[in-house]
Amino acid sequence: MSTTENTSIFQRPTWVVIFALTAAIAWGWAYPLIKLGFAEFGVTQAMTSSKMLFAGIRFSLSGLILLSIAGCTKRKFAPTKPKNWGYILLFALLNTTLHYTFFYIGLSFSEGARAAILNSLGTFLLVLLACLFFKTDRLTLRKILGCAIGITGILILNVGSAESGRFTLMGDGMIVLNALCSAFAGLMTRGLSRRVDVFVGTGYSLGIGGVLLIIPGLLMGGTLPHITAMGCLILALLICISALGFALYNKLLSCNPVGKVAIFNSLIPVVGAITSCLCLGEPFYAKYLIAALLAMAGIYIINKGK
Repeated sequence: MSTTENTSIFQRPTWVVIFALTAAIAWGWAYPLIKLGFAEFGVTQAMTSSKMLFAGIRFSLSGLILLSIAGCTKRKFAPTKPKNWGYILLFALLNTTLHYTFFYIGLSFSEGARAAILNSLGTFLLVLLACLFFKTDRLTLRKILGCAIGITGILILNVGSAESGRFTLMGDGMIVLNALCSAFAGLMTRGLSRRVDVFVGTGYSLGIGGVLLIIPGLLMGGTLPHITAMGCLILALLICISALGFALYNKLLSCNPVGKVAIFNSLIPVVGAITSCLCLGEPFYAKYLIAALLAMAGIYIINKGK
């Protein structure tokens, strides 16, 4: 039997690309869908508690779907050691609760296209941080160059007139904090896979993290003022995006060099920027295209090979 036949489908180069691209494209669509969902449910910019409630419903149901699938496929739900529950809880807080608290607040104070590109900062940070923590991820000139080019694209976002957007604390600042949470959660994914089945761990992360968003959202008076059929459809799409994206992405991170997988997330700003402009009617600035092209160039350089 060949080595390829013995290798998991999640480690075969062609399938790694397919799965990573699928997750990235799905997440890119989340930017306009979240804004459309806020509009359908009547969640305004100032309703922070309602944003947390909306996000909590999305992720808790995503986690429930993954755990249900895990149960049907007879996966082991218990971690390898009882003390590993603390790691799972920390991962849920970082990967879901804090990550998406910052994300939902930031997105409501920023244009979807701009937020999508700025959020790619987390991808380049994860590529660089992985070199410090994992032997399989070596810091090379290509990675440094690729990350430098990608981050340059992010910096270009803050060049121009006030009309084309400049850095804001509640908008861009929250997206940056979200990107930091994403990067450090990505580092923790491999540790998660050693403590519990990664599919189950992802379900726990989304489920627990979602509940930890719902509780404070309700305590602070959060509501969804208007329930519509279109709003429910948008929420259902977001739930599916989370379940699919995180299941694929976390599995890939658990069995491949982190940098090789994470860098595909640089495609998210391209998809997010295009879909936001098309679906939300947002203005498209030339610097969006330049920033997106530089982000894609960073992906190419890092994955180009010797």
